[in-house]
Amino acid sequence: MKDFINKLYRNHSLIYKGLLFISTTFLIVYLFPKSGKFKYNFEKGKPWQSENLYAPFDFAIKKSDEEIASEKAAIRNNAILYFNVDNDVSNNVRASFFNEFTKVFADSIPKRELAKIRKVGSDIISELYEFGVLSENYNFSNNKTVALLDGRVEIQRALFSNLVKQDDIVSIIDKVLKSNNLIRYKTDFVSLFFDLIEPNLIYDKSFTDRVLKEEIDKISYARGSIEKETLIVSKGEVVEGDKYQALRSLKSEYESQVWTKSNYNWVLAAYALLVALALLMLLLFLRKYRISVFENNTKVTFIFFNVLLMIFLTTMVINYNSKYIYVVPICILPLVFKAFFDARLGLFAHVITVLLLGFVVPNSYEYMFLQIIAGIVTILTVSELYKRANLFISVGQITLIYIVAYFAFFVIHEGSIEIIKWETFIWFVLCGLATLFVQPLIYIYEKLFGLVSDVSLLELSDTNSKLLKELSNKAPGTFHHSLNVANLAEASANEINANAMLVRVGALYHDIGKMSNPTYFTENQSTGINPHDELSSKESARIITNHVIEGIEIAKKYNLPDRVIDFIRTHHGTSVVYYFYMQEKNNFDTADKLDFSYPGPKPFSKETAILMMCDSIEAASKSLKEPTSTKIDAFVENIINKQIEEDQFLNANITFKEIQSIKKVLKLKLANIYHLRIEYPE
Repeated sequence: MKDFINKLYRNHSLIYKGLLFISTTFLIVYLFPKSGKFKYNFEKGKPWQSENLYAPFDFAIKKSDEEIASEKAAIRNNAILYFNVDNDVSNNVRASFFNEFTKVFADSIPKRELAKIRKVGSDIISELYEFGVLSENYNFSNNKTVALLDGRVEIQRALFSNLVKQDDIVSIIDKVLKSNNLIRYKTDFVSLFFDLIEPNLIYDKSFTDRVLKEEIDKISYARGSIEKETLIVSKGEVVEGDKYQALRSLKSEYESQVWTKSNYNWVLAAYALLVALALLMLLLFLRKYRISVFENNTKVTFIFFNVLLMIFLTTMVINYNSKYIYVVPICILPLVFKAFFDARLGLFAHVITVLLLGFVVPNSYEYMFLQIIAGIVTILTVSELYKRANLFISVGQITLIYIVAYFAFFVIHEGSIEIIKWETFIWFVLCGLATLFVQPLIYIYEKLFGLVSDVSLLELSDTNSKLLKELSNKAPGTFHHSLNVANLAEASANEINANAMLVRVGALYHDIGKMSNPTYFTENQSTGINPHDELSSKESARIITNHVIEGIEIAKKYNLPDRVIDFIRTHHGTSVVYYFYMQEKNNFDTADKLDFSYPGPKPFSKETAILMMCDSIEAASKSLKEPTSTKIDAFVENIINKQIEEDQFLNANITFKEIQSIKKVLKLKLANIYHLRIEYPE
């Protein structure tokens, strides 16, 4: 049991990657649409490329979305409006009219005319309540059909224009009075009816909507059927009209039939297998070409998380409305990976993600082509992400590529630009604006995953930072040495296409451990007193080598990133403090090299190897007396060759050719520092 636990512990990193791989696979499959894939590709207006297609089973020809939308619109336009009628209102109004009549009209009016007035008033009430008076002014078309309900029983139908609105009451009174030559009594009638007339029609919205829904539900989504073995389309035949609709219906029916309970597990397993293959390719790429990333579980988690995040966002947008698919800023993925890793890893992960999204998106070929091309443009154009102008320029180029590629695809599909959907270009612009979110996103990722981007490196390279100011105050000679090393290292890194910003930052902080005992290092000894004169060789060597350990402690105290701390750990590798080692050997004949060696480790990247070379060259160059080009060349060759002989670069992925290029840069830089001219042969 103990051996088994030890074995698990030794392989815990691989076990974690396996669990991460499996969980990511299942999460992606869970996000995928639960339907099969139609095995034929076809486009409207294009020839059928496959062999003659016969119906594999009976299926209905579905109406197009436009046909269904047109039928629904027609039903809505012809829908009946339902109003509830209160018949008691008209009777009450009539009774009130007769009661109030004598109070309004004086007895001095002749009886015959008074009787006529009474009859006209009754006629006005009859006209007002022939169909009814509305409780409020509804915004319906006058041509709408209205059904009047008395206790849910339809008693009458009319046009909406026949119903009396509140604003129409005065005009109806006016009309009836004019027809009976009694217009002189208009003021009296209006005053009387103002208090008497009450609405008796109330719009029944819930009942109207329920009837409308029932009518819409009766719509047939099919307009015919095709029997099994019936020829649907022949090879070379143009896919349009009924044939296009039949193919769309077959595709829809096929996908719904494939994803049945009996086939569910098979289709699910097939999806999982394809997703697993894609993610496995990503893992194998990391293991073969980016072993440092592969061995870091945090970085592998970060990569898988971003792939999953892009798939999640895309599926959410598709579930909402697939026409917004191009708003999702997929190009953030290569931008983020390039910022934290490198361009090659960013492009590879981007392509894998786009391939996986091909299962989800409509018009998968078009989508994949656009996104892969945009990803390539992203990798090629975005350099020095910490410069804001570069990001804006690159986003503009990416947006332009989207627009040009989409335009070309549309012309290929439709043959003209007359019906092009210009709104799609707005989605591309929004996608470009969303891509600018990469800057705050990088900052968030740095805090969540403890990673370092070029943006953070730029901040760390500021010599006005608190730590570097402290270094310049406590150890000014060391600070000046670090600046010189940073310049040499940056030039060397640029020569071999290494990360110049990273190596510059590493150079600025590599000797911060000397702040603990600054006077024990010659560059800070301004008084001419050497404290090593009072110490033994071993004690002196211990103080010198301890600046690496103390530097690591200071770096952690100030929360410097691990990538920067790596330079502090490795800038001397496992080399020997040669001066004190020889002093010990001369005094006692014997000396243990381990007592005079730095703790290591040796440099394990191009950048850390560059720093070791530049640090040694810059420090030793102070001892050059009467330097010439010949002396400088021999000096650089001797120091770096000695480091090679001691296998200091054994773990670094740096080639002899790159080392030769670095030597050339260092010789040129030192010659410039000492203002030397090239010695020409006589």
